[in-house]
Amino acid sequence: MTLPATPTPSFDVFLKYDALTRLLFDYADAHPTLVSVDSIGKSHEGRDIWVATVTNIATGVAADKPAFWADGNIHAAELTASTAVLYFLHQLCSGYGTATEEGRQITQLLDTRTIYLCPRLNPDGAELALADRPRHIRSSTRRYPFDEEPVEGLTMEDVDGDGRILSMRIPDPHGAYKKCEQDPRLMVAREPGEFGGEYYRLMPEGTLKNWDGLTVKVNKDVEGLDLNRNFPAFWRQEFEQVGAGPYPTSEPEVRAMVDFVVAHPNIGAGISYHTHSGVILRPMGTHSDDDMIPEDLWSYKRFSAMGEKLTGYPAISIWHDFKYHPKETIGGTQDWLYEHLGALFWVVEIWSPNQAADIKDYKWIDWFREHPVEDDLKLLKWSDEQCGGQAHVDWQPFQHPQLGAVEIGGWDKMNYWRNPPPHLREREAARFPKWMMQVALSLPKLELLRTEVRALGPDTWRVRLAVANSGWLPAYVSQRALQRKIVRGVMFEIVLPPNDPSITLVSGKERMEGPQLEGHAPKNSLIAFLPSREVTADRAVAEWVVRAPKGTRLALTARADRAGAVRTEVSLD
Repeated sequence: MTLPATPTPSFDVFLKYDALTRLLFDYADAHPTLVSVDSIGKSHEGRDIWVATVTNIATGVAADKPAFWADGNIHAAELTASTAVLYFLHQLCSGYGTATEEGRQITQLLDTRTIYLCPRLNPDGAELALADRPRHIRSSTRRYPFDEEPVEGLTMEDVDGDGRILSMRIPDPHGAYKKCEQDPRLMVAREPGEFGGEYYRLMPEGTLKNWDGLTVKVNKDVEGLDLNRNFPAFWRQEFEQVGAGPYPTSEPEVRAMVDFVVAHPNIGAGISYHTHSGVILRPMGTHSDDDMIPEDLWSYKRFSAMGEKLTGYPAISIWHDFKYHPKETIGGTQDWLYEHLGALFWVVEIWSPNQAADIKDYKWIDWFREHPVEDDLKLLKWSDEQCGGQAHVDWQPFQHPQLGAVEIGGWDKMNYWRNPPPHLREREAARFPKWMMQVALSLPKLELLRTEVRALGPDTWRVRLAVANSGWLPAYVSQRALQRKIVRGVMFEIVLPPNDPSITLVSGKERMEGPQLEGHAPKNSLIAFLPSREVTADRAVAEWVVRAPKGTRLALTARADRAGAVRTEVSLD
């Protein structure tokens, strides 16, 4: 039987739901021993939320291997996030078994680990963002907090039917903006105390309801959820955290992910892809580095520095460097994986138009509040030279149904800010596979060291099973996991043939807990070397004494939640 060829998607195009579904199953059809696709739940509108499980089933089932999770597109219009996850899937499928250095790394990865990939956690919102007349809501399409249409105000939408939501400008002597002296296409802020010039009032492209001819209020989206604020850790009500939903995991998309991760304790690390800012964000969102467990902070900094080197994105702390307001904290997010479960977790904000325009040394959030006009001119030049003049759209007159004569134009935030332009999408997605693979290959991995059978008498035997953690990280992954009592030590199990009174367990238990296993990460550098008291802390041994006839076969198992499982048989002879 000839299998279908590996799909060759175009990563400069954002896929609608049906096309994305077909692509995932095409990978599964082309690589049935590597890829399976399953629904982990239904979205608000009833779409399946797909997860691809990627591992070589010839070397063991997915649940018996340590696992890495990656998701994307929890926010509706952040479509490049799904591209990054799909690109990783493509690299894994096309590289497995090849003789290149990357191919050998991929082969080792899928032979020893499991990768769970959810390219689109929010299929409803993404479908709305990809509609012919798009809406740029943040998350789910469920109406929240009220199931009502606005009775007044401006609703952001594509008014002129060009498939974009831009800005509208209207001449107004009290307006806050003016044309830039260096380039009149660009609107810049009016200076304090400035008067006597030509000024404009700017507002989002949209339509107005019950307009009084004077005042304009921009409506919030009736779909006011933020799925990334609906996770269990540090969840807070609407008055403290906008869009968090009525209670933690109230939304089916979030509940599907939480249920899946909890049901797969082999997941030891993960990444969630978002846009935009061009940064790698590490926990915590609610605590400073000083309040984190030091050993976990050291691990985070080590892997984050690795990510910075391999991707070119700076790695920063959410708490210290990425607050929307200095007095606000970001809780209830996907760093729930670390806070509650002790799995290492990052958020990657893909794409920075600032970096593309060669703007240096800017602060990711502060820049949007205030920056020099020279930055805007660099961005305008980038639009002209690299984007065919489409990132910033020239102002065009339009007869608005309520406002009358306006001009529509300005920055195309959806296609050039929130997401990179088509010709740069694959380049951005290609930054991450090496880092993800290195993190996944650092996960703990339980391996069989040896089995021993020794006769203590004619029908009495000592049986020993020795295992080791061959991974860089400890079997528990983080101190937070130990603190939260999420992970047990190695669980050893012996299975005796049933219904045979001649076979009994003399000592040892059918199931017993062994120690936590360290990884091969050194505790300090050789320059500061101090002899360790636990030279073999990566190993564990279980022992039983069994009374049974010679030739009896016994099944032995060792399992560590985050390090996988090993299974073997011994013969008493």
